[in-house]
Amino acid sequence: MKKLLFLALCLITLSPLCLMAETVPATDSRLTFVGRAIVEDNGSVRFDWPSTYFRVAFQGKTLSMRVSDNLRNYYAVWVDIPTSAVPTRIVEVKGNDTIIELVLPSDVKKSKVKEHQVVIQKRTEAGCGTTTVHSFTTDGEFLQAEAFKERQIEFIGDSYTCGYGVDAPSRMDRFTDETENASRTYASIVSRYFNADYMTIAHSGRGICRNAGSKIPWEVMPDLYQYTIDRDSTTRWEVEQSAFRPDLTVIYLGANDFSGWMMPDNKKFRKGYMRLLTEIKTNYGEQHPILCVTPGPYEYLFLYVRDVVNNCGMDNVYFLGYCPSIHNNTDEDLGAGWHPNYNGQQKLAYALIPYIATITGWGLQDMPVK
Repeated sequence: MKKLLFLALCLITLSPLCLMAETVPATDSRLTFVGRAIVEDNGSVRFDWPSTYFRVAFQGKTLSMRVSDNLRNYYAVWVDIPTSAVPTRIVEVKGNDTIIELVLPSDVKKSKVKEHQVVIQKRTEAGCGTTTVHSFTTDGEFLQAEAFKERQIEFIGDSYTCGYGVDAPSRMDRFTDETENASRTYASIVSRYFNADYMTIAHSGRGICRNAGSKIPWEVMPDLYQYTIDRDSTTRWEVEQSAFRPDLTVIYLGANDFSGWMMPDNKKFRKGYMRLLTEIKTNYGEQHPILCVTPGPYEYLFLYVRDVVNNCGMDNVYFLGYCPSIHNNTDEDLGAGWHPNYNGQQKLAYALIPYIATITGWGLQDMPVK
């Protein structure tokens, strides 16, 4: 009887379903992670910057993620479709040690491919919480996901770069977390155009030497840029923590310094901007290209940043100033809180692309900008 029971257990264990089911930690080498993160001893990764994403490849019918979040974040999931398309689903992540279904059998039932490619991207910014991804599980087996792309871009910014209110239907709408979408910003559009991986270090309301509505220079972007976890000075970012090596850094900052009809002191602004430029050059080398971009409506911001670029004494630092009329001040271009919607973000991307093509030598592509 014991022999029969042992044989039955062996047969169950060796069944195709049992053989194929697989769970891997978030640090598994077959997964590709793009973003800043704290790697835990148990294989979990903890992060909070917007647009952080995983690429996962698997063969099977289902994919799930075991995850914790100290507040509430939203993630977009694309299954076998480009990230320029409408996501397969949007998932809410909250609570401790929860299981999120990323791919359902219905998602792949009619698929012509057996090897599925999935992208999971954080839509919301750090103010919505810190996520810890523990593991991924499939009823099949994991495959090697696409590695880091040859081209890589780093973006540093504020609410425009976070995708604040981009999915809201009207400029008069109040901002909600659901309308923030880092996958539909100028940064994501530019990166898709050049087929580049990208990392976003951005926080709504933050500036170079002061933040929106504040005269006190606390936790401005030159401070936050140094951290792995936003607003956590104990998590100093070291470039060796990631294989990500950007070909270019784009800075889109300064609007919040001029918010509330206040003009920052030029010397303080210059000092803050120089601190950020120096930090970037320290990370990636003296010849690393940096493109400094200014929003359209602020004439003095244009002058401030142009002065920094012209007199910084650094190689390969470039300047681009948007004209005030780049957006129509209507619902055609604006989402919640008068921030650019997807149409407005596309216009920002259209203006950036030629400059980036020239700086990097990547050239222009005969393809739509989405």
